[in-house]
Amino acid sequence: MNKRKLSFWEIWNMSFGFLGIQFGFALQGGFMSRIFQTLGAEKDAIPLLWIAAPLTGLLVQPIIGYLSDRTWSPRWGRRRPYFLIGAILSSIALFLVPHSPALWIAAGFLWILDASINISMEPFRALVADKLPESQRSYGFVTQTLIIGIGTWVASNLPWMVSQMGVSDAAPTGVIPMSVKVAFAIGAFIFLVSILYTVFTTSEYPPEDMEEFEREKKKKNQFIPDILNNIGSMPLTMKKLGLIQFFSWFAFFTMWSLANPALTEHVFKTPAPIEASFNMEIPASAKAFEEANTAFQKASNDVGRYMGVYGLSSMAFALVLTFYTSRKRINRKMVHLASLILGGIGFISMYFVPSPEWLILSFTLIGFAWGSILSMPYAMLSSSVDPKKMGVIMGIFNMFIVIPQIIAAVGGVNFAYKLIGDQTINAMIVAGISLIIAGVCNLLITNREAITYNPK
Repeated sequence: MNKRKLSFWEIWNMSFGFLGIQFGFALQGGFMSRIFQTLGAEKDAIPLLWIAAPLTGLLVQPIIGYLSDRTWSPRWGRRRPYFLIGAILSSIALFLVPHSPALWIAAGFLWILDASINISMEPFRALVADKLPESQRSYGFVTQTLIIGIGTWVASNLPWMVSQMGVSDAAPTGVIPMSVKVAFAIGAFIFLVSILYTVFTTSEYPPEDMEEFEREKKKKNQFIPDILNNIGSMPLTMKKLGLIQFFSWFAFFTMWSLANPALTEHVFKTPAPIEASFNMEIPASAKAFEEANTAFQKASNDVGRYMGVYGLSSMAFALVLTFYTSRKRINRKMVHLASLILGGIGFISMYFVPSPEWLILSFTLIGFAWGSILSMPYAMLSSSVDPKKMGVIMGIFNMFIVIPQIIAAVGGVNFAYKLIGDQTINAMIVAGISLIIAGVCNLLITNREAITYNPK
């Protein structure tokens, strides 16, 4: 099929729903560990509590990719029904997460939230490949990254913004502060509205051969064989990209799960207070706990705010690439290599920052890596696979995202950082080393079509 080139605003409209998706991911990534700590989780237990996120991705994304490849509605298209279903479920879960009365309930809501976000997210990657000609693929994925950067920055700052408007950061023992509850409610609203915008402003191409498409739909019990067949026959370039993704996502999972305890302790000097260390029956001791808890909550707001910088710098990075890739050739491999190494340096620098303000530099460098991770691997992959299987291939490719996170969650990250020392900040050093390894692995990519393209 000859696909026409789309204007910037057409690409913007089809990608705008990612703003809401990233609100969900940024609130989850920036504040779930804080919620877990507030509800009494110990630091070393936090990665395991996060296992819901990668496990749901491992299960949901290939299934949704497979189903969306076999979906067609003249009114709703192929991918948009999944955007909408995921958005409704995600918005409900986002609203309810900070109201969790117990740790196990918060962990359960994380399962629901992440599964729902994945229902919306996976088809967005396939939509770019569906809609855009080869010459605009990098442009399309980079535009998505630009919107993701905006969402990351705003959502990461939401609890701090809400707190600045006078909403309280203080709360009784085991209760999530109102500032976090309000922020998650705002995020739920934006998630739904942004997805609706894309659903109603974007059309999709019908299947090229409708008769063949209908025959494929009628085949039954093909899901598992098709998934296994596609895994077994994945292109060599996809396998090499999978290795890069492994080390990249191990690093970012480490940040999402352990940055809050690491930075509140090492940089802000306000660790989460342990209730058992205070005699709550003595007024002075109870007051001391309350003051320590409020200081931790405020420091957590600031950690989220500084984490938002990586969304801002990824947005700037994506903006530059958007203009460049719309006009000229880009070496995807070298851009990704340099970006990941800069991100690794950003993680390692957290150990050495003399004051919290220096975290701006650390997260700026991490943003370059994040901006590249969200665009370059998908652009390289989309040039290496059968477009008729784009949904299921994108779903399988995301296995290379979730498997390293599962390994990190079940003890990999705790084991790795304790090889350096017991301080939680060492987890950020591990993340930095992992990201640098990912950068170097780009040298394995040799497929010229994946590395670059010639604009027409």
